[in-house]
Amino acid sequence: MGESAMQSVKGKKAVMIIAQNNFRDEELLKPKDVLEKNGVIVTVASSSLKESTGMLGAKVKPDILFTNINVADYDAVIFVGGSGASEYWDNPTAHKIANEANNAKKIVGAICIAPVTLAKAGLLKDKKATTFSSTINDIKSAGAKYTGAEVEIDGNIITASGPAAAQKFGETIVKALNQ
Repeated sequence: MGESAMQSVKGKKAVMIIAQNNFRDEELLKPKDVLEKNGVIVTVASSSLKESTGMLGAKVKPDILFTNINVADYDAVIFVGGSGASEYWDNPTAHKIANEANNAKKIVGAICIAPVTLAKAGLLKDKKATTFSSTINDIKSAGAKYTGAEVEIDGNIITASGPAAAQKFGETIVKALNQ
């Protein structure tokens, strides 16, 4: 990231929503690192304030409950993947947060299986999107145009395919915050 990107995103705020158990470690840690190195203030939210455990063993203490997210406080709302992310797929509060962020034209991101949450919230209808291979049909059945890309951008919505795309996902969010 160049110096100009750094200047314009410094002080912006992002909330990253992780599963209480089995979030995908690098899908949280890599984008979080990229965002923070560029001056973005990152808040981690989950369904519990207890320490969350990643699929690969990372331990993270969430800053806030995801039910307490005030979308107006953030420039980006990011749903992190991992097998535990399915806890948000049919969650009305997760859908409300995603829709509020989208309606306010904030950056809405989701990686791995987390795009299913956006799909079930109605955000991916007629939008280009990508997701982990096991959830392609889930987003297509909600009207998404699956592209198979590592990272896909359609307007303010950014989706990524999985752990291998985590770094690029973070960099893409920084670029989008810079717009």
